[in-house]
Amino acid sequence: MVHRVIGKFGGTEPGALVVATAALHGNEPAGVRALEAAFDLLNQTQGLEFKGTFIGLIGNLHAFANSSRFVERDFNRIWTPHHLEMVLGKGEQKLHGEDLELLHLYQVIHETIHSCNPDQILFLDLHTTSAGGGIFCIPTDENGSLHYAKALHAPVILELFNRVEGTLLRFATDGHFSDDIPVGQIHGVAYEAGQHDDPLSVSRSLSAILNTLHYAGCVNDSAIKSPDEMILQKSFSELPKVTRLVHAHHIKPGDTFKMRPGYVNFQRVKAGEHLADDIRGQVLAPYSGMILMPLYQPQGSDGFFLVLEEEKRN
Repeated sequence: MVHRVIGKFGGTEPGALVVATAALHGNEPAGVRALEAAFDLLNQTQGLEFKGTFIGLIGNLHAFANSSRFVERDFNRIWTPHHLEMVLGKGEQKLHGEDLELLHLYQVIHETIHSCNPDQILFLDLHTTSAGGGIFCIPTDENGSLHYAKALHAPVILELFNRVEGTLLRFATDGHFSDDIPVGQIHGVAYEAGQHDDPLSVSRSLSAILNTLHYAGCVNDSAIKSPDEMILQKSFSELPKVTRLVHAHHIKPGDTFKMRPGYVNFQRVKAGEHLADDIRGQVLAPYSGMILMPLYQPQGSDGFFLVLEEEKRN
């Protein structure tokens, strides 16, 4: 039986709370496997000095059990205070699908925050993409969360966070899980680890988890490391360090959107290039740049994104 709480690990000393979520989209199992591996490493490391608390959670448990992106609607698009109020007002017995998932996940995170009373909270939301090469992270702002994102070593995408509404990370970093922690002490990063079924996506997710624990001060840098850390850092070396979003192609119901085959993340495209087709005809690139998250799965509300390189690697 699959449980929502993958694991929880706490030290005897106070510190940060790290909340890592996986499978907010149920067809993205890599983050779940990485969290399982992370808790195995923590539990097997002798003499580990750990500060604060780390909890790993499956987001959309029902969709994950069915290997589907979602049951009724995208679970990472419904996290708003208004929607939470509606869900709480209905009562559990009247809820189903993603509304029931939202209630249960909200309760776990809310109760964890209040039981830990942390000095700061880091949210790490683990994802994968339907196209190859999708290794990047998305900070929730260009202050503390950007500093945190750079510590994960993967390419950083600026302004993408502001173009997607109703995400768990926006809800979290706006302080809606608890009124007790100042918003300035809550930072979040969405981490895209690669293609859904790529075994390295698990390794990259594990690296992001451990780097988050280092950044949060839960463990010393030398205490525990991903076995594939050096391989992964080498794979990042050919990718841009920081890019900025310039265009998002959103899909409306009935668009019959279909991406043209062969595109991978960070592939360069030219303005006017024929990227996809929909009910209106050809979908052309409005700008030259690099493509992100071209949609190659039946479910989804975003066709692709375009970014421009802002900071190169040394």
